[in-house]
Amino acid sequence: MSLRVFIDGQAGTTGLELASRLESHARIDLLAIEENLRKDASRRRELFAEADVVVLCLPDEAAREAVELAPDARFLDASTAHRTSAGWVYGLPELEPGQRRAIRSADRVANPGCYPTGFVLSVRPLIDDGLLSPDVPLRVNAVSGFSGGGKSMIAKYAQSDSAAWRHRAYGLDLNHKHVPEMRRYANISHAPLFTPAVGHYRSGMLVQVGLFATELERGGAPVDVHRTLAERYAGEPFVHVHPYNPDDCSDDGFLSPTARNGTNHLDLLVFGNDDHVLIATRYDNLGKGAAAAAVQNLNLMLGLPETAGLCPGGANA
Repeated sequence: MSLRVFIDGQAGTTGLELASRLESHARIDLLAIEENLRKDASRRRELFAEADVVVLCLPDEAAREAVELAPDARFLDASTAHRTSAGWVYGLPELEPGQRRAIRSADRVANPGCYPTGFVLSVRPLIDDGLLSPDVPLRVNAVSGFSGGGKSMIAKYAQSDSAAWRHRAYGLDLNHKHVPEMRRYANISHAPLFTPAVGHYRSGMLVQVGLFATELERGGAPVDVHRTLAERYAGEPFVHVHPYNPDDCSDDGFLSPTARNGTNHLDLLVFGNDDHVLIATRYDNLGKGAAAAAVQNLNLMLGLPETAGLCPGGANA
């Protein structure tokens, strides 16, 4: 029997990407709303009632209003609105033991933000293991393709091929909306210093966390960071910890952000020397950073195999 999903906000970037993925999902039927009724509260409420899960691909305030329309519906929210809200389960299955079980049984799940996904997966195991104190102030540098900014940013970048637009830092007020999510789910004491940038390409991202070896607890070394992450994510279908100081993940020493595009897979890379360690994650901002992660969460919420519709032939690599 097919399960029914309705995307409220299907016309947006994440909504379109998610709809494209669900159209080929063997176990999910995608409910559609008439174009002229996309903002009609009564019709939306009807579809909310028909759906086994409603996915919200809306601006934050609209997502909050949508939940009020049908409080008894099951929601997966792709916006920022509910990621740190009480009563919502954080939709990062790899976060900690038991997180998958929590997602499966939840009526309200918040899909993670693109940048926090890489940051939290890099840092949380080190905190849990005691290798890194939650009191250490952290720095995170990241770059994403311009699709992360939605339709308006996509249109702007399509109109400009200037060299000045190749790599543009932003969030210079140091108050990016993803920071509270990063702090909460990494389980750290202080907001990280987050410096994001947009590159002149459509999708793909790198998130990098740099540490001094002296910041590690118990006399730890960079190789211990790699060991902790490798042990934590052993057997995960979508998180891939590469060998320490990998030399097969770059092109002549350059790390491309696009190698995992079109997938739900995330590469986790650890580089180190006697003094420093760099943890880098690479994934698709529209994939593991948004729509593919939503499919992963939908599978869990609907009682389906977690990899359904995400790994051709059920492959996990």
